[in-house]
Amino acid sequence: MTTRLVQIAMNARDDSTLGRFWAEVLGWGVDSEGPGVTNLEPVGFVYPDPVAVCVDVIRVPEPKTGKNRVHIDLATTSAAHQAELVARLEALGATPADVGQGDVPWTVLADPEGNEFCVLEPRSMYRDTGPMAAVVVDCADPRAMARFWGEAMDWTLHEVTDGHARLRSSKGVGPYLEFIRTPDVKTVKNRIHLDLRPYPGDDHAAEAARLRVLGATDIDLGQGDVPWTVLADPEGNEFCLLTPS
Repeated sequence: MTTRLVQIAMNARDDSTLGRFWAEVLGWGVDSEGPGVTNLEPVGFVYPDPVAVCVDVIRVPEPKTGKNRVHIDLATTSAAHQAELVARLEALGATPADVGQGDVPWTVLADPEGNEFCVLEPRSMYRDTGPMAAVVVDCADPRAMARFWGEAMDWTLHEVTDGHARLRSSKGVGPYLEFIRTPDVKTVKNRIHLDLRPYPGDDHAAEAARLRVLGATDIDLGQGDVPWTVLADPEGNEFCLLTPS
């Protein structure tokens, strides 16, 4: 048994408006929109497929506080493309953000609800990821996180050091999942979290039990009686184990 990363869930005060912003950012479509949830995926996409990590924008009552521990990195193909993308995103409502990055070749922006994201300079490793280069998670110990997430999912570990770890789907497609060492300490619920899904025919309860053995813990976010399981990784980052599909 194993799982794979199928989507990220992004909290928002206004899911419809923020969802449409991110659909424009990624060049994706709004696949469905219901009360409090806006689903985004590439046009023509057949879910689930590792070629893309989809986005669910979920309405919540609480505002954003502090810097997010999970963010999206966007890929570009040239310096001109990076500059054009930054200008287009600012026209859509993104604003420059200072997270202490200093003088770096990438551009840090915030979406209309303050969620930080990066527009990367051209990098060869991201040339075939699609618009989303990576989902990036701040952490205290990239090696430990790589061990947990490498066993939790069927994704392949591409690189691990004391400061950084990088995984990608075993199919060799889609964005990367990256863990970056930071000095920050997690204090509040993440506004962006990972959603995992077992493969068809696997047992949801057994997969949840396997993740607990690896170091995941149960967590109550007020989700109530739902078909998915809410867990936290060894550094307290919330994630959801969805039903097999």
